Amino acid sequence: MMMLLAAVAIPLGLDLYMPIPEENLLTAEKMELGRRLFFDRRLSRDNSTSCSTCHDPERAYSDGRGIAIGIEGRRGRRNAPALINRGYGRLFFWDGRVASLEEQVLKPIEDPNEMDLPLADAAARVGLAVPEISRALASFVRSILSGNSRFDRFIYGDRDALTAEEQAGLQLFRGKANCVACHVGPNFTDERLHNTGIAWRDGKFADAGAGHGDFKAPTLREVARTAPYMHDGSFENLEDVIEYYNRGGNTNPQLDSELHPLHLSAEEKRNLVLFLLSLSAADSRTEKAPN
Repeated sequence: MMMLLAAVAIPLGLDLYMPIPEENLLTAEKMELGRRLFFDRRLSRDNSTSCSTCHDPERAYSDGRGIAIGIEGRRGRRNAPALINRGYGRLFFWDGRVASLEEQVLKPIEDPNEMDLPLADAAARVGLAVPEISRALASFVRSILSGNSRFDRFIYGDRDALTAEEQAGLQLFRGKANCVACHVGPNFTDERLHNTGIAWRDGKFADAGAGHGDFKAPTLREVARTAPYMHDGSFENLEDVIEYYNRGGNTNPQLDSELHPLHLSAEEKRNLVLFLLSLSAADSRTEKAPN
């Protein structure tokens, strides 16, 4: 797991402190139990799938698929989001329908397209009460952290940490490209819902998201390792993402007011990609399944 916390809150204007509920204070024991549960296939109906199936440590806790695949090859509705720095989250799932990690970590276990196991059965299999499973898994997810990227070192004074092209990309990110309208702060997300037009197809929303084609802005930490992108995995690479926003997204009645054509040059788009690649931790470690 990546245990290096990004320390970029002051320059980007957000708080560094991770919110920890009083009823689930972090302990080494709970994090270790959560780690084991995260890789435990007994939490799926047919013992074939664990949390790590869709949240692979080697892929920054995403899965490399456009749409998540559960037991028996069942296809989910959306892309499996990366779990990087989710301890700082305010909303969970693409549609923001859950407000705490303790609630979020249980949903995939009982989802029929994911692990398809009633929580009571899951508790019986692992010999733990459902609240214990919830607290342990949430504690482990809070330990999945990324920081110490070249960007972080640049912000804290190492002026050689970013190349001239990456620095130009940073200026575009904050300025002309207006990426900070949604991707702000140490996690590079405002934890809010936005309609960027991705779900607008043939005059209607293919996925209503939180109600109006709006989805939570994901973190850009480790973004080099979390392709494909968007809630539906519709973009295979960062170049495609930037091209989409460069043309102003898909126009629809609920489109976020911040979206408009950017008129980026080929060089500017290239520099923006280079900057985004600098947001991966230089010496991140990935968690292995317990023996």
